Amino acid sequence: MAAKRDYYEVLGIPRSSSQDDIKKAFRDLARQYHPDVNKAEDAEEKFKEINEAYGVLSDTEKRAAYDRYGFSGVNTQGMPDYSTMDLSDLFETLFGFGGMSGFGGSSNSRRRQNAPRRGADITGNLKLTFEEAIFGTEKEVEVTRNERCSVCNGTGAEPGTEPVTCATCKGQGEVRQVQQTFLGSMVQVVTCPTCGGRGKIVESPCRNCHGSGLERMTRKMKVKVPAGVDDGNQIRMVGEGQPGANGGPNGNYYLELDVAPHKFFRRKDSDILLDIDINMAQAALGDEITVPTVDGDVKLRIPPGTQPGRIFRMKEKGAPVLNRNERGNQMVTVNVQIPTSLTKQQEELLTTLGKTMGTDIKIQERGFFDKLKDAFSG
Repeated sequence: MAAKRDYYEVLGIPRSSSQDDIKKAFRDLARQYHPDVNKAEDAEEKFKEINEAYGVLSDTEKRAAYDRYGFSGVNTQGMPDYSTMDLSDLFETLFGFGGMSGFGGSSNSRRRQNAPRRGADITGNLKLTFEEAIFGTEKEVEVTRNERCSVCNGTGAEPGTEPVTCATCKGQGEVRQVQQTFLGSMVQVVTCPTCGGRGKIVESPCRNCHGSGLERMTRKMKVKVPAGVDDGNQIRMVGEGQPGANGGPNGNYYLELDVAPHKFFRRKDSDILLDIDINMAQAALGDEITVPTVDGDVKLRIPPGTQPGRIFRMKEKGAPVLNRNERGNQMVTVNVQIPTSLTKQQEELLTTLGKTMGTDIKIQERGFFDKLKDAFSG
C-alpha cells in the first residue's frame, strides 16, 4: 500500500497558501480528475485523495492540527465524498454555482433534482453493562424517524387524487440560468422555484401528512450486539435511517455503545485488567488464590518471592475479539499490602524475621529524577 502523500503536495500548493489558494487548487484539480470528466482507471482514487486533502486544508482547525501533528492530528472519517456528486452539484455545493462549458462537462451530466436520493442517516445511543459488552446480547430500541405516509402512501396527495407535472420545469425539478463568472459563461442549474425540485405539484395535499408524503413514527426494533464490543463502538443497522427521496434507498441507523464501568474489571482492547491485593506472607511464601474472571472464579498460583506490581497473564480469560474466533487475556496485577497496624504476636514474628535477615538498613541511592525535582523545587 502506497504511503499517504502530504496534503499540500496533493493540491500542489505551498504550506503558506491562503484559503482562496486552496479553493482554486481544488477547483482546478476537480475539473481534471472528477469521475464525470476523467474516465482513467485511477481518476477516482486521485479525486478521493484530492477530496481528502481539501477537506482538511479548507477547515482552519483541521489544517492547524495537520500542520502541527501531521496525519495523526486529523480524523478524516465522516468527510464528505465529493466523488459521488456530479461536477455541477460539486461546484454548486462548494462555490455557489453550477458548471457547464468551463468544466469540460455538460448540463446533461448533472444529477436531476428529482432523481432518487439516499435518505439521511440517524444516530442513537445504547447503554450496555460490562458483561453484555463482553458476551453479547439482544436489546430492544426505539427509533423515531420519518416514514411513508400511511394514508397517501407517500404521494403527498389526498387519496383519490394524483400529483400533476410541474409546468415550470416540465417535471425535471430544475431550471437553468446563464450566469457570467470570472471563469466565463456558466450555466447555473437551480431548483425549480415552483415545485421545489420534485417535478410534481400536489394540488390536493393529504390531510394526514399535509403534502409531505411522510409522517413521524416511533418504532421498536431488536438489535443484536455481538460479543466483544467496547465503549464507543458503533452498530450499523442498514436501511433503518430516514427514507430516501424519489424512490432512493433509506439511510442507516447508527447506534453508539455506552458501556458502563465494572466495579473492579477494566478493559484494554480485548484484554481485561484486574488489580488484586495479597499480604506479605503470600508474596514471600507463595500461595494459591481465587481470582474472579468474567467466566467465574479461577485459581491462580502465586509463586514464592512475588514482587509488588508483578503482572500475571490468565490466557483467554479476556474479551472476545470482534469477528474472530479468539479471546484476549486477563492481566492480573498483584499489589502487596503492608499492614498499618500489627498485633503483638505479629510484631514479635516480624522482629524475629528481621533479625534473621540482618538489621542493617540499605539506603537506596537517589535517582536522577529525584535530584532534578530537588533542583526545581529548591
